Amino acid sequence: MAVKKASESFSKALIDEVQKWGGMKQTGVSLKYMMEFGSKPTERNLLISAQFLHKELPIRIARRAIELESLPFGLSEKPAVLKVRDWYLDSFRDLRSFPDIKDSSDELAFTQMIKMIKVRHNNVVPAMALGVQQLKKELNPKCVPQDLEEIHQFLDRFYLSRIGIRMLIGQHVALHNPDPQPGVVGQIHCKMSPVVVADGASQDARSICLKEYGSAPEVEIYGDPNFTFPYVPSHLHLMVFELVKNSLRAVQERFMNADRYPPPVRIIVADGIEDVTIKISDEGGGIPRSGLPKIFTYLYSTAKNPLSDCDDVEGAGEGVIMAGYGYGLPISRLYAQYFGGDLQIISMEGYGTDAYLHLCRLGDSEEPLP
Repeated sequence: MAVKKASESFSKALIDEVQKWGGMKQTGVSLKYMMEFGSKPTERNLLISAQFLHKELPIRIARRAIELESLPFGLSEKPAVLKVRDWYLDSFRDLRSFPDIKDSSDELAFTQMIKMIKVRHNNVVPAMALGVQQLKKELNPKCVPQDLEEIHQFLDRFYLSRIGIRMLIGQHVALHNPDPQPGVVGQIHCKMSPVVVADGASQDARSICLKEYGSAPEVEIYGDPNFTFPYVPSHLHLMVFELVKNSLRAVQERFMNADRYPPPVRIIVADGIEDVTIKISDEGGGIPRSGLPKIFTYLYSTAKNPLSDCDDVEGAGEGVIMAGYGYGLPISRLYAQYFGGDLQIISMEGYGTDAYLHLCRLGDSEEPLP
C-alpha cells in the first residue's frame, strides 16, 4: 500500500488551515471550573460550552496533526501513525466545517458530532503503540531508549493532549444525561470515594489475572470508604487498575511455584490536606534500579508484546491484556498529572514495589497544555 502524504489525501486549503489553527493559543480549564460550570447544565450553559469547544477543539487537534507529520526516525510514515493522522485531520475538518452554534438545536447537532469524533479516536493509543512497535522492529537493537527521547516526549505531549480532548468532549456530552446521579456533574463525581473506586478497579484487575494464570493474589484495601473528594472516577479506575494489574502479575509470577500462598497486594488510601495519596504495595520481587528509568518510557515492557503478532490497528484495541503494551505506567502518570497529581514508583529489588499515586484534592490546578 503506497503511503499517502497528508497533502495528497487532504486539500491544500485544509492543510493551510491546520497550520493556522495549530498556531493559536490553547485555553486550559480546571476540574473546579468544569464542576461549577456543569452543575447547572441550563440551555444557556450548554450553548456556551459548545461554543467554547467549537473554537478550542480545532486548536488542540490541529497541534497534534502538525506534530504527527514530522516525527523523528520516520515514525510519521508508519501505516498505523498515518491512520491516526488521518483521524485527526478528519476531525479537524468536521469541526471547522460545522457552522457557528447559535441555538440549542445547533448545540445538539454539535454534541452528536463531537460524540462521533470521540468514537473515531477510540483506538488512537493502540494504533500509536503499533506504530512505535513497527519502528522498534526496524531500529538497530543497539539504539537505546535514551536515543528515542524525542519520540518519548512527543508521545507524552500527544497522550496528555488526548486525555484533555476526551475529557472536554466527554464532559460536554455527559452534561446531556437526562437523569444524572446526585452529586455527579458530567464525568466528575463531587463525592467520589477513592476506596470504593480502588476496590472496583482491584476486582477487575484480579479477574484478568485469574483468567490469565488460573489464580490471583488477594488485594487488601485500607482507608475510610466514607471519605470522598471531587474527581473523575473513570480516570482513577484506570490508574488503580493498571497499577494493581502490574502488582498482581509480579506477585503471581514470583510465587507461582512457591509452597505458600502469595502475599496480598496492599492498597492504602490517605487523605491529606493538599493531596489524596493511594499507595499500592506488592511483594513481587521489585524492579532492578537499572530498570527504573525505563518503566515510564513507551518503548519498554517486560512482558511479551501483544501487538507483535498484530499488524492491524482495529485488532490492536481488542480486550484488555494482562501486560505488554509498554505504556500502562506512562499513561497512568499522565492521567494523574492531568489534574495536578503525579505517580511515583519506588522499588526494593528482591522484595517488591510501592506505587504512590498522588491526586490533587483542591481541583483548581489548570490542565497542563502540551
